[in-house]
Amino acid sequence: MTTSSAAGPTISTPLTTLLGIRHPVLLAPMGDTAGGQLAAAVSAAGGLGLIGGGYADPQWLATELAAAGDARVGVGFITFALDRRPDSLRLALDTHPVAVQLSFGDPRRYADDIHAAGALLICQVQSPEEIELAVAAGADVIIAQGQDAGGHGRPDRGTIGLIPSVVDAVAPLPVVAAGGIADGRGLAAALMLGASGVTMGTRFLASTAARSSPAEAAALVAGRASDTVRTDVFDIVRGPHWPEGHDGRVVANEFTQHWAADPDVADAERRFRASAADDYSVRPLWAGQGLDMITSIQSPAAIMADIISQAVGCINDVRRKLVES
Repeated sequence: MTTSSAAGPTISTPLTTLLGIRHPVLLAPMGDTAGGQLAAAVSAAGGLGLIGGGYADPQWLATELAAAGDARVGVGFITFALDRRPDSLRLALDTHPVAVQLSFGDPRRYADDIHAAGALLICQVQSPEEIELAVAAGADVIIAQGQDAGGHGRPDRGTIGLIPSVVDAVAPLPVVAAGGIADGRGLAAALMLGASGVTMGTRFLASTAARSSPAEAAALVAGRASDTVRTDVFDIVRGPHWPEGHDGRVVANEFTQHWAADPDVADAERRFRASAADDYSVRPLWAGQGLDMITSIQSPAAIMADIISQAVGCINDVRRKLVES
């Protein structure tokens, strides 16, 4: 349901009701990138920001939890990494997050502790097996991530085909669409496919509150969706090892092109170690296929306002056309 007020338009869905947020938009918990400042800013803008717990590094996590202050945020982890550092979950739960998102692994081991702490369990899925594990864990929200997404995932199913399939499989649980969504049109489309909201990573990475360098921000604005490729080279040269069937979507650069032509591990490791942290001719620029819609660096509040305004406009256009027909 869409409504308007002095604060601007809103879209109410089962997701917004469950999470207690104004807009059905989540910040993807991008590991080492979605810090406390960005998560807090997305929540302040009416969505739910999730800190990227990533590989469950307790020192990084503690710093970013502190940076979020008393903001109403969540935390996300790569599940197979949390298996090696389970104490990081307690570190997160002690700050009373709204929700904990688990991706890439079996969430059942952690579900009881998450719920006992009063947090909601969000599970990201891509395959039938992952859907079964998420439901068995008692997930409160399911994120359906298509291969359009930036960063890590499976390279098989696209977002548009995956969303309605997951919606049908887990009903009545709210489903959140992920992958290639970077504006209000993507949100409106996801709602039409049965999702209750969306999660965005690349769009908020290109924001004033992100933990991105000036070089990274400029490259995101300059990049195009057609420039992105899926590759496993960065996991090979820097680690950690990812489970079979996973790789990552990045903006193609000299390094990925060289690897595709000559996959020499020793040479790739040497070139990677010798590169500067902000040298994106070698380092990974994680980005999804919504990159074409990102043309400027804005504040999270401005991004959210644009997304919701455009989505409401799209929904109202559909309503008008139905009436006219």
